Amino acid sequence: MDFQRLILFIIFAMSGVFLFQAWQRENAPPKPPAAVTAPADAKRGADVPSAAPAPAVASSGGSVANAAPPSSAPAAVAKGEVLTIHTDLADYKINTLGGVIEEVALKQHGDNVDKRKPYKVLLRDDKRMHVAQTGLIGEGLPDHYALYTLEPGSLDLGSAGELKVRLTTALASGGSDELTYTFKRGSYIVDVSHTIRNGGAVAIAPTAYFQIQRDSVDTGMSNPLGAGAYHGPVMYTEEKKYQKVAFKDVEKEKPGIPTATLTDGWIGMVEHYFVDAWLPKAGVPRTYYMTKANGDAYMAGLKTPVGTIAPGATATVAVPIYMGPQEQNLLKAAAPGLEHVVDYGMFSFIAEPMFWLLKWIHAVVGNWGWAIVLLTVLIKAVFYPLNASAGRSMGKMKLVGPKMKELQTRHADDRAALNKAMMELYQKEKINPLGGCLPILIQIPVFIALYWVLMGAVELRHAPWIGWIHDLAAADPYYVLPGLYAITAFAQTRLQPPAPGMDPMQQKLLQYMPVAFAVMFVFFPAGLVLYWTVSNLLQIAQQWQINRLLERDNAARVEAAKR
Repeated sequence: MDFQRLILFIIFAMSGVFLFQAWQRENAPPKPPAAVTAPADAKRGADVPSAAPAPAVASSGGSVANAAPPSSAPAAVAKGEVLTIHTDLADYKINTLGGVIEEVALKQHGDNVDKRKPYKVLLRDDKRMHVAQTGLIGEGLPDHYALYTLEPGSLDLGSAGELKVRLTTALASGGSDELTYTFKRGSYIVDVSHTIRNGGAVAIAPTAYFQIQRDSVDTGMSNPLGAGAYHGPVMYTEEKKYQKVAFKDVEKEKPGIPTATLTDGWIGMVEHYFVDAWLPKAGVPRTYYMTKANGDAYMAGLKTPVGTIAPGATATVAVPIYMGPQEQNLLKAAAPGLEHVVDYGMFSFIAEPMFWLLKWIHAVVGNWGWAIVLLTVLIKAVFYPLNASAGRSMGKMKLVGPKMKELQTRHADDRAALNKAMMELYQKEKINPLGGCLPILIQIPVFIALYWVLMGAVELRHAPWIGWIHDLAAADPYYVLPGLYAITAFAQTRLQPPAPGMDPMQQKLLQYMPVAFAVMFVFFPAGLVLYWTVSNLLQIAQQWQINRLLERDNAARVEAAKR
């Protein structure tokens, strides 16, 4: 039948595309690293949005829409001291030159290459650049090139619940800016604040900016489906909700983000499993921006007015920043809409409840691998009526195999007569010839959704199952699960009769299809192959039981007919 040929063509075409994409990724030349030297900002030149400078002195609140961060580094940049702050969840490196957060090493998340080393969600070295910057806009006010001085105090959270690290610098017109970082136990959120004391003779109206600057290097894991997890600038507003802005759109100066002053939302950078985002509090006026600097550097940030500061007065502006893993419970608690950074693909409406169920099962069994096995059992239970109906149809087709061959022999030269005779046979035996394809088509969205759950959930990153499987989000290192999948899939085809009208060559292709899928599954996450293998085992058991019952019923019917 043409329908079976179409299904075969689609399956082979998809398999070929997936294999070619995986081969390309495995054999592609490495991307040259970004040429970054410390301090990277001074070398790169323009690393903040270019615009006409805003007035530094005003008698009323400054206009955040017209304010602009510095457009280039000063001619001579001083060298700062790199401070290392220790907390229970991460180690932070902050440069007293501008108070730039240059490194965040997460203690509970291992590096992609060496799991014994912490993953660095922010990093600046000779190959990578991903930092958080803040400063003030206005003549004589400190930006992220200003040299700060560390105030006396501890740099280790220890057993305390909170740690404050204070940096200070003088204002050219008199007074000071105190840049404070507040670290809290059990949190990836760092409160960043400027406390500005006006020691001059006239009022000032500074605008504060908070931005993230990074290169475009993709740090995510490989993805055999072609489209890897998104990495790049993101933002959220109540009006437009969650927005991804590709690096190429930022480069073309077409980010498509709101330019008006808002009082909600957040902005940041996202990569596979991790995110760093500035989270201003609701009600605080801010404007968002995204721009490209010199070389491979992109910025995403916000500007917010501090307000008018009279001579002798003090004002404070604060914006928290989240720098950590994409754990759903932490993201939801941090800011509205931040949980959307977890990339579940086009079937997120299926993936989100599936992950909730998977997480609930994990809380009971304590192992993500066994949680996947139990989730597979639940999914098969939900689809049991559909699979059972399809199984009965396929089982009946196997029983009427001799009659089907007789019809094919009788109408070998008349295709139309053969199709008519087969349809009459289907009606008589109550067989749905497409019954075996329907469950597969319906379960494809579930398969894709689970794939994105396993690829997007940081909770499964580096999660072990048993023995040789030390990371359910990575491919099986010894190809055991793909081999088991091939065996179970081949056994499954032996229990199913060939589709009517399918020539011997097509039957052979269908029988050896599991081999092609096993090769493709070599590149898939072990957790997904585990799901598919367990699903095959359950399907084999179900089909064997259905075939046994059908054979018994058919034997009883034949015996009754003889009487």
